Amino acid sequence: METTDKSLIEAHLSGDGSAFAELVNRYGDGMLGYLTKICGNRPQAEDFFQETFKRVHEKACTFRGGNFKSWLYTIATRVAFDTFRKQKKLRFISLNSVLDVNSDVSDISAVCVDENCPDPHEELEKAEIRTQVRNALNKLPHKQRATLVLAYYQQLSYAQVADVLECSIGTVKTQMFRALKMLAIHLPEFAGGVK
Repeated sequence: METTDKSLIEAHLSGDGSAFAELVNRYGDGMLGYLTKICGNRPQAEDFFQETFKRVHEKACTFRGGNFKSWLYTIATRVAFDTFRKQKKLRFISLNSVLDVNSDVSDISAVCVDENCPDPHEELEKAEIRTQVRNALNKLPHKQRATLVLAYYQQLSYAQVADVLECSIGTVKTQMFRALKMLAIHLPEFAGGVK
C-alpha cells in the first residue's frame, strides 16, 4: 500500500529523513519543470526548487492535511513571485530555449539509421510548432501564464490552482479564458486546439 503524503509529513516531523526524501522524489520532477517554465532559466529554477523544499521542510508542521500537491505548489509559486517582486520586474522563461525539460527532440541533425526512427521533417515541424507555442506563452501576463502552466502542464484542477494562486475558482476560470484567448490571437492556426 502506498504511503500517503500526510503520513510522510508526519514521519518527517518525527525525524524520519527518508520520508522527506520520498516527498522530494514524488514531486521533484514536476516541481522543477513547473519552476523552469515559470522563472525562465534552469539555474534559477533549481534555486527556487531548493528554496521551495527548504520551506516545506521548515513549515511541515503547518500542513494540516488536505491536498499536499496544492500546498507544495502554493509554496513554490510564492517563492517565485516573491523573487519577481524583489527584482521589480517579472522574468519569464524564453520558451524557445533548450531548457524544455520535457522535450522529446534531441539533435535533429543526427543521422537516423533505424527504420523506425521518426521522419526528420516531421520532427522539425513539431519543433517549430513547439517554438511557436512557447513564443505565444511567453507573451502572456504572469498570472495567466501561471494559471495555464498549473492547470495544463501540471494538471491541477481549477480548485487546486485557486488554492495555489490564492484566488477564487472564478478568477482561475477568467485567467484561463483570457490566456487561451491570447494564445488564439498569437496562434490563429491552432485556435481550434492549442497543444
